[in-house]
This record gives sequence, structure tokens and C-alpha cells, in this order.
Amino acid sequence: MILAVVAAVGLYGQAKRTIVYRADVSVPNHEAVITHVEIGAGQSAGRHTHPGEEISYVLEGEADIIVDGVGTRHVKAGDGFVIPANTIHDAHATNGELKLVGVYYVEKGKPLATPAK
Repeated sequence: MILAVVAAVGLYGQAKRTIVYRADVSVPNHEAVITHVEIGAGQSAGRHTHPGEEISYVLEGEADIIVDGVGTRHVKAGDGFVIPANTIHDAHATNGELKLVGVYYVEKGKPLATPAK
């Protein structure tokens, strides 16, 4: 079953995620969720996790992606990055507003993002 959705997910930390599309995938109880993410200049998403992989492509701006146990990676427009499932991470917009396309391959029925403790 394929669902086309355009809906605001709202703010978590300072990240605004808007769902562009979501659809079932070949693995039972999983789905792909495509989002447009915006983080204001000098703001951060807040430390959080996802119930599956995040695959992102930076459209505009620059950011430091901080992944617990891995370190920090600086990204800019044209870069991509992957965050493993259930890994605590954060994104800090460092040069202007950060805009990216986030694709999440996640378990169905779970929150797309959960604040980290």
C-alpha cells in the first residue's frame, strides 16, 4: 500500500520536519518516510534518535552533525550523510538556515524522532 502525504510533523528541538511522502517497503512492518527538514541559523535539532536509518541530503546551508560515539562531521549543500538506527545524534546549523531532504527507513507505528535522554 502506498500513501501520499503532505503534512507538517512539527518542531522537535529547533527542527521543522514536513512529511513529503511515505510508503510501505519490502520489509514487513517498515516504511520509507521522505521529509523536508529546516533548522534555523545558529539553532539545533536537539539530541534525538530514529527507529530506523536516516539518509539525508543537504539542500542549503551548513551544519555540524554530531553522532554519539562517532564524532562530528561538518556538512554543506550538496553533501549527504547516514545515521544508523537508534543512534543518538544532533545537527547544529552553522552557516545560515539548514535545509535538507531526510529519508527515513523506519519501523511503522513508532515516532519518527524521539528525544534522547
